[in-house]
Amino acid sequence: MERLIEILEELNPDVDYKTCEDLVDGRHLDSLTILSLISEIEDEFDVEIPTVEIIPANFNSAKSIMALIEKLQEE
Repeated sequence: MERLIEILEELNPDVDYKTCEDLVDGRHLDSLTILSLISEIEDEFDVEIPTVEIIPANFNSAKSIMALIEKLQEE
């Protein structure tokens, strides 16, 4: 989780990722930032995020992003 927070802070340092629950809905992450984030996650965590998983529910908080990463690592 710490590495994920670091990646998020590199992309947009103005958000408290430990508590924010509306990263997409609150427009803290825009579409270009999400694409960069996906690329970083895939490289760092050795997963491939399928297009069907790129939905706001999976990216609204660091916790939900980490849950997606863990799910993909188990597959």
